[in-house]
Amino acid sequence: MEVLGLCTYPVEAAATRYRLVQFISPLAEKGINLTVLPFLSDKEFASLYQPGKTLQKMTAMLTCAATRLRTSLKSNEYDALLIQREAMLFGPPIFEWLSKTIGRCPIVLDLDDATYVRYISPTYGRLGSAFKFFGKTDTLIKWSESVICGNRYIAEYVAEKGKKTIIVPTVVDTDKFCPVEKKEDKKPTIGWVGTHSTYPLLETLFPVIQDLARSYDFTLKIVGAGKDRIELGGVEIENQAWKLDREIEDFQSLDIGLYPLQITDSISIEWLMGKSGFKAIQYMSIGIPFVVTPIGICSEIGIENKTHFSASSQEQWYETLAKLLESPQKRKEMGGSGREYALAHYTVSQQTDKIANTLRQAAVNFKQRK
Repeated sequence: MEVLGLCTYPVEAAATRYRLVQFISPLAEKGINLTVLPFLSDKEFASLYQPGKTLQKMTAMLTCAATRLRTSLKSNEYDALLIQREAMLFGPPIFEWLSKTIGRCPIVLDLDDATYVRYISPTYGRLGSAFKFFGKTDTLIKWSESVICGNRYIAEYVAEKGKKTIIVPTVVDTDKFCPVEKKEDKKPTIGWVGTHSTYPLLETLFPVIQDLARSYDFTLKIVGAGKDRIELGGVEIENQAWKLDREIEDFQSLDIGLYPLQITDSISIEWLMGKSGFKAIQYMSIGIPFVVTPIGICSEIGIENKTHFSASSQEQWYETLAKLLESPQKRKEMGGSGREYALAHYTVSQQTDKIANTLRQAAVNFKQRK
């Protein structure tokens, strides 16, 4: 079976890396050849959120669109089309329509985020949001044979529109994302790995972290904030840009993971409810405890007080982080429980079967209607 995987971003983006690329080999073992073609190259992706060079960016987008057009017109060479969120970064679902109507290729949509929720672009503002065509997701749901959903909240939204769903959480290769030995006498590292768009979530914890620093000795490690300099009075900060070849190492360097999910000026409760809980799965896979805001699926991943702590208020964040800072043994026990939970519920092999069955069934159903 030949499947074409279309996505917006290159492998540097987590959604592309963990929702498509890491399944190429496992699916091949099951007789499904997945070809992944991002809309943006790594070079274009790197410059997308940098200021300036508007004309160059526009030219690059047009070039990418032309390439995507050629791909769409050849979609009849495949048995199914697996679309991760959307085929193009902006605009209406033109290429998806071409693939479905002219290419006569069945669509399976993959939604790991609530892309149907409107938001204001932190980089391009309201103009950027206008070009997103937020109604596109609903259209793609309608056109799809079925929808692979990152959590049950997204699945409930899709099911209300009468479409078949399958829940596939975003997972990592647990052979690569694995625990490393921790030195108990080392200063503990509290950390967060994310993107510039989710960095405001971490900032909501800064008052708590400053309070903790008055009583405890630790390092705050921040990866991927998109800021050259981060200062927080009284707190030792290690601020690093995100690097693909260092991703696993960055997670393994942490002793305690942070997963705040708070409403901000740019982040709504609807958007938070759509989060897949991926960061929690990453923390558990590498065997470290974490503290999370219990919103949406993040209130259901792991076992509270065994694999992690939950915290909704600033006081709860302080108390739970203090417990972990005070006890290396507690960190070790909770991290071990998290690792066991990840191996039992969140492995690549477990999810591969779901994806393979969904793709095959989509192709069969589409052929029966032709």
